[in-house]
Amino acid sequence: MMNFNLDALIYDQNGLVPAIVQDERTGEVLMLAYMNRESIEKTLDTKETWFYSRSRQELWNKGATSGNRQAVKRISVDCDQDAILIQVAPAGPACHTGETTCFHSIGFEESGSVRSVVHEVVDEIKIRRANPVEGSYTSYLFREGVDKVLKKIGEESTEVVIGAKNRDKDEVTNELADLTYHTLVLMELLDVSVDEVKAILRERRPKKEVVLDE
Repeated sequence: MMNFNLDALIYDQNGLVPAIVQDERTGEVLMLAYMNRESIEKTLDTKETWFYSRSRQELWNKGATSGNRQAVKRISVDCDQDAILIQVAPAGPACHTGETTCFHSIGFEESGSVRSVVHEVVDEIKIRRANPVEGSYTSYLFREGVDKVLKKIGEESTEVVIGAKNRDKDEVTNELADLTYHTLVLMELLDVSVDEVKAILRERRPKKEVVLDE
């Protein structure tokens, strides 16, 4: 679906707008760059991110040299029409240092972020499946197979029910974490992705109605 009016954008005195790039899967902010009208047009045409380099004064295609390209999934414009949010599926790290995000230096953090933890667990599960490690519980589950995983899911589900009946929040929270982990292992065994589950949940959400002022 295309709904992008380039003429409505407010560019700065150099003909640029800031573009925030976000991982559409995890929600992590990957980088901040700048775009002019031509780079936006090339991004829309190729479905890959193109930016304008203020130092080199030329267009550049993210990943053209490193291979860490960014497939564009969604582009949004802020309410003032002077900034762009680009949600992408990255093929590799966004930062030239090799870090996933350019914002890897933490200036302040009250507590650790849990925003992308499910995807991090999924990635670890995939690694353990591809590269088994002696003593790893995840590797053990893959070695035992689907029946063992199903048994554990049944056990954890029962423990969630018991904790809920006892109105024990701490117990329920811990058992739900165990149930989630074993469910993710099962999903990996059956080749079901988190994104596929998210897509079904999105489809099931009621459509928002637009209310117009009379």
